[in-house]
Amino acid sequence: MHPSLLSIALLALSGLVLFLYAVSRLALALRQVAGDRVKGILDRFTKTVPMAILTGTVVTILLDSSSVVIILTIALVSAGALPFRNSLGVVLGANIGTTISSQLFAFDLGQYAVVAMLPGLLLLSLSKKRKGRTMGRALFCFGLLFFSLFLIGEAAAPLKEYRGVEAWLLQLENPLRGAGAGALMTLVIQSSSATLGMVIKLAAKGLLTLPAGIAVMLGAELGTCSDTLLATAGRGRPALRTGLFHLLFNLICITLGLLLIMPFTALVLRLAGHADVARQIAHAHVLFNVAGVLVFAPLVPLCQHLLEAWLPDQRPLARLATTKG
Repeated sequence: MHPSLLSIALLALSGLVLFLYAVSRLALALRQVAGDRVKGILDRFTKTVPMAILTGTVVTILLDSSSVVIILTIALVSAGALPFRNSLGVVLGANIGTTISSQLFAFDLGQYAVVAMLPGLLLLSLSKKRKGRTMGRALFCFGLLFFSLFLIGEAAAPLKEYRGVEAWLLQLENPLRGAGAGALMTLVIQSSSATLGMVIKLAAKGLLTLPAGIAVMLGAELGTCSDTLLATAGRGRPALRTGLFHLLFNLICITLGLLLIMPFTALVLRLAGHADVARQIAHAHVLFNVAGVLVFAPLVPLCQHLLEAWLPDQRPLARLATTKG
C-alpha cells in the first residue's frame, strides 16, 4: 500500500521546515564567528573587480549564503564602509560561491548527517565558552541541513507511483513554467538553496528531468533577489544601487538562459553526460553562474556609471538651500 499524498506532503514539509531552520541558524552562527572579520575582508580585499569577485566567492562559501553576503555588503555600502563600486564585484562573487551548496546537495550525505550533528550537539550542550557553543550550533545545523534534504528525498520517492504528480513535474520542462515555479517557490520560502536542494533531491529520485531542473533553477535565481531588495529599504542611494545591480544582473542572465536553454542543456549533457541527473543540475548551476559572472565582470565599470547616473547621490539639504540662495 502506497502512502497517501497527504502523508508524503507532511513529511516533505517537515523536511523543508528543518532545512529553512538549519539554513538560518547556520548563517547566524557563522556570522557570529566571522562577522567582524568578514567586514574587514570586504573592505580590504575588494579594491579591484577580480579581487572583489574572488572575495565574494570565498566569503559566500564560508558563510554558506549568498543572500547574507549581499545583505551584509548592502549594509556596509549604506554605512559608507564599502564604496559602491567595490560592492559590484562582491555581488558577482556571491553568485559563484552559492553554487558550492548545490554541489554539496548532489552528494547523498543525509544518512551520514549524525557525524556532524552529534559532535555539534555535544559542543552546544557542554561548552562553557560562547564561541564553542556557536561552533557547536554551526556544526549541528550543517548536519541538519543534509538530514532535512534526506527527509525531503525519502518523502518524494513514492511520488513515482502517482502519474498525475509525475505528469505535472514533467510540465516544468516548459522553460517559462519551470522558471515561474522556481521563482514562486523561492519567493514563498525565501531560500534559493532550499529550492535547489528540493530540485536536486527530486531529480535524484527520478522525478525531475534535466531541462525541468534547469528551468526551475533559473527561476530560483530570480526569486532570491527579493530579500536583498528588501534590505535596501531606507538605506540610501548607494545601497539601492547595489541591490538593483543584483536584480538586473540576475534578470539579464536569466533572460539569456531562457532564450538559450536548449543549447545550454545540450552543453551540460556534453560536459556531464556521464553523471546522474542530480549531479548534472548541480553542474548546470555552476556553469550558468560562472558564465554570467564572466560576461558581466568586464562591464562592471559601465554598470557603475549607468547606475550612478540613474540614481545619483542626494545632495544635503543645507547645500541645496545655499545653492538656491
